[in-house]
Amino acid sequence: MSGVDPIIEVSNLKVIYNKGKSNEVRSLDDVSVKIYPQEYVIFFGPSGCGKSTLLYSISGLQAPTEGHVAISGKKINEMNKKEIVELHQVGTGMVFQAFYLIPSLNVLDNVCLPKVFRGESKTKRKETGIKLLHRFGIVEQSSKFPSQLSGGQKQRVSIARSLVNNPQIILADEPVGNLDSESAVNVLRILKELNEIDKKTVILVTHNAEHLHYADRIVYLKDGKIIKEEVNKDKRPIGGESDINDKVKMEELTTDLKILMRTFKNLSTQQIGALLVPFKANQLMSHVLSNLAEEQVNAASGFLKELLFGNINVDNFQSSLDLSYERGGAGWNKHRANSFAARIAGILKQVDNLTKRGMNEGISLLSKYLMEGFNLNFTQEEARVFESFLKMRIENKFDRIELQQKLDVPKSKGGMGLHKNTAEKVSRELEIIMLIKYSV
Repeated sequence: MSGVDPIIEVSNLKVIYNKGKSNEVRSLDDVSVKIYPQEYVIFFGPSGCGKSTLLYSISGLQAPTEGHVAISGKKINEMNKKEIVELHQVGTGMVFQAFYLIPSLNVLDNVCLPKVFRGESKTKRKETGIKLLHRFGIVEQSSKFPSQLSGGQKQRVSIARSLVNNPQIILADEPVGNLDSESAVNVLRILKELNEIDKKTVILVTHNAEHLHYADRIVYLKDGKIIKEEVNKDKRPIGGESDINDKVKMEELTTDLKILMRTFKNLSTQQIGALLVPFKANQLMSHVLSNLAEEQVNAASGFLKELLFGNINVDNFQSSLDLSYERGGAGWNKHRANSFAARIAGILKQVDNLTKRGMNEGISLLSKYLMEGFNLNFTQEEARVFESFLKMRIENKFDRIELQQKLDVPKSKGGMGLHKNTAEKVSRELEIIMLIKYSV
């Protein structure tokens, strides 16, 4: 345990701007800190305290005035040109507050850009990029440009880019400073996952005290000096064995479990034991009900959101479902994609009818759609009663349960006399149409 070396060691580091002049500024003043493999460390303090300078010194982007920074035992100022390039390309991944995405490149090309400089083939680097976009739930944005994304989406693209060469160290400089609270939480959870699941060493710079609980250790800075440290979870070799134990557990996993974890991306070592049963139940339910992998469902859900936002049309939606998973699609077969897209298009058409054609015509078309879709053989009078029930639900005269009851009640008692299961399916179909039609 005592033989575990720090992955990052900062020794007596000084960064002085305009040294010896009247406007001399000591950004860092004799700073020393050790960071161990797989730690999540936050550099915390007010603006101007030197935390970002310390981060950039660790990345090799800021040269020290005195002292040194060593990565995996090698001092940065003693690295040759090739070693510096390796540090920047594969040793560390940077996430910035301002994103720094290339506006003329689409999302996928932005993510893959670091691999271009590694000389990898276009096919191979795009496969890696697509996997990362799938992982962070933004694969449907792959062909868009940065200007078309929200702040939270841009930062997820930035994180994917930082991971594309699989570095062991992730350096994040105020990554949520430009984000709303919900997007900020999503990004912070991603960084925590990269630390706990992917076993990356994460260093986060922040001035927001609400973020401190995410870290294993907090390093407090003020006026260019470290003033104290605070430990939430000790992963260092002195006084803490959790990091070592986690590594042993990972090495002790059986081969069949390791292979399963490649297939089920959300299966982690933290779910081994009792927590594995709920995961099994969810996967089995999804498989039996839909015959689709979780990744295929999640990808399709992303494209469906784009369709509902009006960013793509039904044809684009259908082709995205049919496109292979490796190329950024949902990986469905053509028959399933066509059938599902047609089903979605039918529902959206009813929403459009109710919105644009007026109440009476919209309800008439909705009635025909439901009768055809569920093989409801009504007489002309029964169809009129059916339409009246639909109208009452659309006008919020009663809820789904009341509609279902009226459809289930025998005709002799004023209902539609449908089988209970059919009544439930019809009422649920109308409810989803009502949900899609609803707007704030």
